[in-house]
Amino acid sequence: MNAAIEASGLGKQYRRTWALRNCTLAIPEGRVTALVGPNGAGKTTLLRLATGQLTPTRGMISVLGEPPAASPAQLARVGFVAQDTPVYGRMRVADHLRLGSWLNPGWDNELAQRRIRQLGLDRRQRAGSLSGGQRAQLALTLALAKQPELLLLDEPLASLDPLARREFLRSLMEAVAGHGTSVVLSSHLVTDLERVCDYLIVLAASQLRVAGEVTALLASHRRLSGPRRDPGTLPAGQDVIEQSHTDKQSTLLVRTGEPIHDPAWTVTPVSLEELVIAYMNPANDIPARGPQLGVA
Repeated sequence: MNAAIEASGLGKQYRRTWALRNCTLAIPEGRVTALVGPNGAGKTTLLRLATGQLTPTRGMISVLGEPPAASPAQLARVGFVAQDTPVYGRMRVADHLRLGSWLNPGWDNELAQRRIRQLGLDRRQRAGSLSGGQRAQLALTLALAKQPELLLLDEPLASLDPLARREFLRSLMEAVAGHGTSVVLSSHLVTDLERVCDYLIVLAASQLRVAGEVTALLASHRRLSGPRRDPGTLPAGQDVIEQSHTDKQSTLLVRTGEPIHDPAWTVTPVSLEELVIAYMNPANDIPARGPQLGVA
C-alpha cells in the first residue's frame, strides 16, 4: 500500500526547543487517520511540514510521493483546513466559493453549491456572522470542493459544541466516502475520532509514541490485573505500556502479539481512549518498536 505521508527521522526545531523530533512513520493512503496528542505534542508542526509551510530541521517528509508543495500540481492534490478554520469575515459565503473556483483548477462547483444548500447556509451572509460550526463547515466545503487526494484537518473540532462536532464529522465522512480521499484529522477529542477513524497516530512530548490500524492496535493491547508482580518477570514479547501497583495487586497495560495464558491474570480488552491516554502519558517510559512505525 502506498503512503499518503511518509517521514524518516523528521524533526523541527525552534531555537533550542524541538517541536517535533525523530519522527519516522508512513500514513497509508485511503484511510481516515486520527492524529492525537496533548497540546504542544507536535500535531500542528507535522501538518505544517506536510503542507510545506515549514521546512524540516532534520530528516525528510514526502506527501503523495513528492516533497511537500513541490509544484502547483502537487499543491492541488492536498487540501488543508487550519486550526482556526480560517475564512474571511467580511466576505460573503458566495464570495468564498467564487474565490475557491478562481484559485483551484480542479474546483467542483456543483459539490460546493450542493453542500452550501444542504448546510442551510445563506450565500449572502458574511462569514464573520456565521456560528463557529458554520464557519468550520464553510472551510471544509472549500477544502472538499478542491477535490484533493489528501485532506489535512488541524483541530477542526476544538471550538465546536458536541452537536456541531457530530455534524461536522458526519458531513466529512459522507463527502469522502465515495472519493477515496485520504484524511488526516488532528484532535485530542478521542471519543469523537473513534467513530470515524481507522488509523491512529499518537504524538506526545514532540515524539511519535505509536502508529497503526485501530483494530490491530486494540487487538494487540490488553489490561492485566492480578497479584503484585515485577513487570520485569513477564514473558518476552509482552511490552509494558502502563503499570500501577498496590501492596497486593498489579495492573498492567501490555502490548503483545500472543495470547496471555497465565491464569493468575485477569485479562480485559482496552478501549481506544485508554490506549491513547496510556501512550500520551509522559510518565510511561515506552520503548520504541519497529512494527509501530509504519503502514500496518
